[in-house]
Amino acid sequence: MTGISRDGSEASIKDVARKARVSIASVSRVMNGHANVSAETRERVLAAVRSLHYVPHSGARSLITQRTNVVGVLFPDLHGEFFSELIRGIDAVARRRRLQLLLSSTHGDAAELAVAIRTMRGRVDGLLVMSPHVDAALLDKNLPSALPIVLINSPLNDARRSTLTIDSYRGARAMVSHLVGRGHRRIAHVAGPTLNFDAQERLRGYLDEMASSLQRVAPQVLPGDFSEKSGYLAGRRLAAQPDRPDAVFAANDVIAVGCMVALREAGLRVPDHIAVAGFDDIPLASLVSPALTTVRVQIAELGRAALEQLLLSIESPARTRPVSRALLPEVVVRESCGSEKPPKRRSRRQAARSP
Repeated sequence: MTGISRDGSEASIKDVARKARVSIASVSRVMNGHANVSAETRERVLAAVRSLHYVPHSGARSLITQRTNVVGVLFPDLHGEFFSELIRGIDAVARRRRLQLLLSSTHGDAAELAVAIRTMRGRVDGLLVMSPHVDAALLDKNLPSALPIVLINSPLNDARRSTLTIDSYRGARAMVSHLVGRGHRRIAHVAGPTLNFDAQERLRGYLDEMASSLQRVAPQVLPGDFSEKSGYLAGRRLAAQPDRPDAVFAANDVIAVGCMVALREAGLRVPDHIAVAGFDDIPLASLVSPALTTVRVQIAELGRAALEQLLLSIESPARTRPVSRALLPEVVVRESCGSEKPPKRRSRRQAARSP
C-alpha cells in the first residue's frame, strides 16, 4: 500500500512503520481502525502518516483484506428528515470506522430493489436494507448467501438475518392512550402509505387502542402518504366536517405539520379547537408553532445500531448470530395537545371569528 508524499515521491507502509518505529502489522491495525493498539502506538503511527502524507491504496488493501471497505445502503427514499437522520446515524459509524457508503433509493418499487441489490454485488462488504418489498425469496435470488445483511424496519421475519425495527405498534398505542388521558374522545388518524410497514403498524396500534380505550367511539382513518401535502389535504377535510374530532394522530410528523397548516388556514387554533400529534420526532417537530406532541424515535440511533450490527457480521461472521431488536419509542408532550381537558366545543363560525 502506497501514498504520495509532499515532494512527489511515493511513501509506503514500510516508510510509515520505519518512521513510527513500529511493525508493519501495527500500522495496518491503526489504519484499519482496530482497537487492539495502544494509544501511544496509535499516535506515533498517525504522526508518521501526517508527516509522510501517506494515503493507503484502497485497491491494495482490498487484495489483502478481501474487503472493499464499502457498505451498501438501500432505502425506499432519500428525501425527508427521517431518512436524513437515519443516514446521519449510519454515517457517524462509517466515518469512525473509515468506511464508505454506497447509497441507493428504490422508490418503494420491488423491481428497483432487486436491480439495486444485484448492482451492489461484489462492490460492498455488506448491506443495510429498508424496503416494504423485502422477502426471503427476493434476497435469496439476488444476493450471495455469504453477504452480510441487516434489515431495517422490515416486515420480513427471517431467523437467518438481523432485523432492527421501530416498535411503531406500541408507540401508536401509547400516543392514543395519551390523547385519551388528556380527555380527547373522538380521535382521527391520518395514515401513511398502504404498503409501508411502519404505517401499517401505526394504524394497527391506533385501531387496537381505540377499541380498548374508547369502545363506543368509531375510529376515523384518513389516507396519507407520509407527505406534508397529504397532511394538508386531510386537515382541510377535517376542518370542513360539521362534527370534527377532538384530536388528530398523524402517522408521522410531516403529515402532522401539513395538517396544522390546513387547520390554521381554516381558522382553527391548535390545540384550542383541535389537538394534533405526530410520530418520529424529527428536528422540525420542536420548532413549529405550537410545538408538536409526538412519538420520539431515536432515528439516528437506529441507523447507528444497524451499521454496528452489520459490521459485527462482516468482521466475525462465524461468531455473530442474527439478532432481532425493536427500539421502543416514547411519547414527547409539547404544546400541540393542550391542557388536561379539551376546551368546550364551539361552532366552526365561532371558531373562525376567534382572534
